[in-house]
Amino acid sequence: MADGAMTTTFLAVIGGASLLAVTARRLRPVDRLPSLEGWALADRSLGPVWTWLLLGGTIFTAYTFTAVPGLAYGNGAPAFFAVPYTVVVCPLAFVLLTRLWSVARRHGYVTAADFVRGRYGSPPLALVVALTGILATMPYLALQLLGIRAVLTAGGLYPRGAAGDLVMVALFAGLALATYRHGLRAPTVISALKAVAVFVSLTAVCWLVLERLGGPGAVFEGAARRLGGTDTARSALLLSPDQQPAYATLALGSALALLMYPHVLTAGFAADGPRTVRKAAVALPAWTALLALFGFLGLAALATGVRAPEGGAESAVPMLVDRLMPGPLAGLVFGAITVGALVPAAVMSIAAATSFVRNVYVEYVHPTATPKRQVRIAKAVSLTAKVGAVAFVFGLRDQDAVNLQLLGGVWILQIFPAVAVGLFTGRLHARALLAGWAVGMASGTYLVVREGFSSVVPLGTGTGPLEIYAGLAALLLNLIVAVAGTAALERLGVPRGTDSTDLPFRLTVRRSPETGANHP
Repeated sequence: MADGAMTTTFLAVIGGASLLAVTARRLRPVDRLPSLEGWALADRSLGPVWTWLLLGGTIFTAYTFTAVPGLAYGNGAPAFFAVPYTVVVCPLAFVLLTRLWSVARRHGYVTAADFVRGRYGSPPLALVVALTGILATMPYLALQLLGIRAVLTAGGLYPRGAAGDLVMVALFAGLALATYRHGLRAPTVISALKAVAVFVSLTAVCWLVLERLGGPGAVFEGAARRLGGTDTARSALLLSPDQQPAYATLALGSALALLMYPHVLTAGFAADGPRTVRKAAVALPAWTALLALFGFLGLAALATGVRAPEGGAESAVPMLVDRLMPGPLAGLVFGAITVGALVPAAVMSIAAATSFVRNVYVEYVHPTATPKRQVRIAKAVSLTAKVGAVAFVFGLRDQDAVNLQLLGGVWILQIFPAVAVGLFTGRLHARALLAGWAVGMASGTYLVVREGFSSVVPLGTGTGPLEIYAGLAALLLNLIVAVAGTAALERLGVPRGTDSTDLPFRLTVRRSPETGANHP
């Protein structure tokens, strides 16, 4: 059972998040008419600091901050694939997100599917991009609730039975109301509290852990013994040669997939310019450092002898905090992780709702819908998405959400050719991209399900099959089909759709009359 100081601090953090959400209305210009761009993208008005806060708060979810240390607690070194994965995201965001922002702003695009619609002139391709994004986002949204529940349960803040369910509903009800009224501005202002609370609490926790255990060396040695090795050099804290292909492909594939998620693109589209996006991308590694420290705490939980429940390794760090931290500090940590779930959950619901309105409702149901009606429908869909996530968590096993999220990562990667490759070339044919998407979705799903919902699958025969990320293998098949299909359709003379994006941007070179040097 939680003590009074812990509960008080926890409620103070949650109360602060609620108050900040209420102030989000002040960020909205009073003279603007309702529009989907205003509700979902905050009128593309966020500066570098707000963009960094929102992008970091959206990418680094509460479940990430519990699942990565949980994986380190149970498996050791493989868990740290998340560190290079989030590092790789930064240059990708610097290039891809900046370029996508520019064309989206020029043509008024709000979603990735809008760009695909304009680039290839293909409503069916835009539809599958939108539906894939929604399908991959919904289990990700449910996982934020699972992260909250794991944290609160470990801290004794989640009562048993219906009372605990009411706590979860109450937390999400405040978020739902703020998001419904203020759109993306609500999670934007909450992201500031998330950053401060997570950075401060994690620094304090790591300092206390190192002081109690005698330094990082003692942590690694203790974790090595618990993982079955007699010393650090021969323990599961180091990757074996057989694990390296899986580690590398999982990091690369996850990085490519992350930038295709609608909630990440929504956070990026809200920036006020491409230079702002680049500044935020350059500063994102600060969040990666936090993730590495959370992974370290998973090893610290091992070293201190924390016994997480079977199948609940994500509770290891919350249990460590509850064991070592004084009540007020523990409450701050639990509050920070809970707020850490609210930001991405809000952005995910907004992104899913926006994709539905722009690329399903307006395209196929009500093409003449006014901006005000589009906002009203988006608000209703966003609220429905949150209610659905709560029902999903209460109605199904936790493992079901995890399995679907693993599949979601594989699925969202299959829109990479249409979106990311399409930013640089329009040579691929829309029908070939549709065929590649279908092959990638089918093969990726088959590989993951065949291995019992493992995202790492063996390929090849013989004594040592190569283990790689299923999503990357499916993406390779996707690209092969798209390229081969484009060549076949060109030979058959099948016409392309109309490209209205003015892409690719060409680098024009001019010669300086004074120096003769070339300048872009």
